[in-house]
Amino acid sequence: MSSVPVAVVTGSNKGIGFAIVRALCKQFPGDVYLTARDPGRGQEAVSKLQEEGLHALFHQLDIDDLQSIRALRDFLKEKYGGLNVLVNNAGIAFKEVHDTAPFAVQAEVTLKTNFFGTRNVCTELLPLVKPYGRVVNVSSMVSSSALGGCSRELQQKFRSDTITEDELVELMTKFVEDTKKGVHEKEGWPNTAYGVSKIGVTVLSRIQARMLNEKRKDDHILLNACCPGWVRTDMAGPKATKSPDEGAETPVYLALLPSDADGPHGQFLSNKTVRTW
Repeated sequence: MSSVPVAVVTGSNKGIGFAIVRALCKQFPGDVYLTARDPGRGQEAVSKLQEEGLHALFHQLDIDDLQSIRALRDFLKEKYGGLNVLVNNAGIAFKEVHDTAPFAVQAEVTLKTNFFGTRNVCTELLPLVKPYGRVVNVSSMVSSSALGGCSRELQQKFRSDTITEDELVELMTKFVEDTKKGVHEKEGWPNTAYGVSKIGVTVLSRIQARMLNEKRKDDHILLNACCPGWVRTDMAGPKATKSPDEGAETPVYLALLPSDADGPHGQFLSNKTVRTW
């Protein structure tokens, strides 16, 4: 078993994920795994980094596929005995204005990946995170604006310091069901599937941090959610204000928090600054 520290970035063959891997290759003292659904694209991305003189490793990962997540889990367990840094970056977005898919379809597909897929990765990989490990869930400022678009009652639930993971899953499931029935606005939801999926990621991070405090306080693991900013990627388009490398700055900062840091933990950050949730 290797005693080398190991970092994994989900959805990292392009865009912000690729930029995070690039930065970790330069700064993280161990093995860095670039992951992608498509092995061809993943290997191509690794080769691109090699041309820059950087050494990343590849492992297949489709966060929509539990078997794929578990294969990565077993590999990490066997080869490294765990994990030191996990960056949950994988996510999707419909071009909401231009996309012709019905809103209920957008809601189901978006939440399946961004919330339920990310949650499955956490369920399988968080138990592997070693003492002084760092976990970063890439969310979005859209989660804040979407929260503002929720009914008072929903806002209270999503801001609660005692909400459980089961309750959160129930709410995310309800959103998808409400869109199918065409009653989501009446039920107090905002009109953004991406925004609701990222509310889920931010709130999940708060819950996970609380659980780590309760069960593994002495392991000094820090877990946070962050917004990379508006970044020029396939997802956000060419007009966005930040380059992928600039978008990677906050996730990388959180992934590399020094071992003597006692925070941030359970927070939502953008531009390396804790934001009020």
